[in-house]
Amino acid sequence: MIKISELSIKCLSHPTFEYKVFDDFLAQQGMRWLRRGPGSDSEHLIEAAGRLCYMSFGENKQSPRDTSQYILNLISQGHESVLEHLNWTFLITGVSRAFTHQLVRHRVGFSYSQLSQQYHDESEAEFVVPIEVKNDSALFKSWCEHIENSLEFYKQSLKSIKESELYDSKKEKTRALRSASRSILPNATETKIIITANARALRHFFEMRGAIEGDYEMRRVSEKLYSIVSNDAPSLFQDFEIVSRETDHVKIMKKNKL
Repeated sequence: MIKISELSIKCLSHPTFEYKVFDDFLAQQGMRWLRRGPGSDSEHLIEAAGRLCYMSFGENKQSPRDTSQYILNLISQGHESVLEHLNWTFLITGVSRAFTHQLVRHRVGFSYSQLSQQYHDESEAEFVVPIEVKNDSALFKSWCEHIENSLEFYKQSLKSIKESELYDSKKEKTRALRSASRSILPNATETKIIITANARALRHFFEMRGAIEGDYEMRRVSEKLYSIVSNDAPSLFQDFEIVSRETDHVKIMKKNKL
């Protein structure tokens, strides 16, 4: 019986801001930052970075905008480079290889560390069921049979190649046998990946991937990532929202695109 995996996303690292360090810097310049309205560490770091470009601190130099309005103005003007100062690190499990093949196409502003099938024995691998398969009992039964056959072939391949004498090095022999055997594993094989991404890259990711009709797994991951980062820095993602129109059909969309 194959093992079915469930999606899990945990945030390993959140942005922080050392207020005293920055306020001491401003004091040395004879300036004081008038923080207006509520704001998180993440939001204040972005505002500080934006204001530093013009040294716009103090009663005579600051606009009356609060933190949320200031950030929205940056975004609406296209001045998103300051958003790159914010980074989150996520541990993502219960996703398919098919998903990560798409995810790692996002290079700018993203860093990845993924489970290696060359060094990790996948004999006890779990698998991710596509929603279209899950919702069709006959298709799901057939899908399971194919997955079981693939996994069994993988195990047989490991055993057969292990008996070969082609490699002198145990390390390279292990690498070779797993590299060859993994060729039979399906894209549905579960994988684990740690990603670090900055706020600007995440905004682009949500816009490009958060509302793709035909990619449920991508939309689910987008939704969970959005829930984490929008909780830390709501002002940075205030022009996005979660739209749920039916069961298992959630999107992350720009508000002006509804």
